[in-house]
Amino acid sequence: MEGETRIQGRTLRVLIVGEDPLARSGLSSLLSTEASLEIVGQTASPEELLLSKSISNPESNPDVLLWDLGQDARSSLERLRAFGDHGLPTMVLCPDESSAVDALSAGVKGVAVREVGPDALAAALQAVSRGMVVLDENLAAAALRPRISASPPAERLTARELEVLQLLAQGLSNKQIGDRLGITEHTAKFHVNSIMGKLGAQTRTEAVVHAVRVGLVLL
Repeated sequence: MEGETRIQGRTLRVLIVGEDPLARSGLSSLLSTEASLEIVGQTASPEELLLSKSISNPESNPDVLLWDLGQDARSSLERLRAFGDHGLPTMVLCPDESSAVDALSAGVKGVAVREVGPDALAAALQAVSRGMVVLDENLAAAALRPRISASPPAERLTARELEVLQLLAQGLSNKQIGDRLGITEHTAKFHVNSIMGKLGAQTRTEAVVHAVRVGLVLL
């Protein structure tokens, strides 16, 4: 995958985001002993820091964001949604199941509890940097229950859509899905949109977690 090629042969550069400076410092200290990671900064305003890094020192640009929602996740979730898609995979630390669902709906690649250990967190960051979806087992089942129905889709997925769904769950882009299946990127995008519609999902990540929930995909 493109992301995997980009980071191969060096440590994974991580930018820590969160409103609480003490929590950010704690995460930085927690991960500082992980040889596979390099903490390139910590901020409450990722937009400004990413812009400054891209201009002043492109080599320090992060590969992945680690976003701590804090104990009261409401304002952090608003910032997360406003941040939008900046092309960086994002791993979110959540205080509860409800905030995990909100984070997934915002399009993040991974969610974990705030108490996750350094080894597991490092592995999760590596996974999301390669385009995979990561769901902490402490959050997955309960987090999906409130807003994502466990009912199978009203309209069955076609055989081709099931193939696309499996590749979607691996984090592949539309172009990569097209290359793997021998179809055009436009056709792959059409299938992805059809899958999202049938599953009632707003984002690709939500489509994958819904598919996992109803047994269409195993992660």
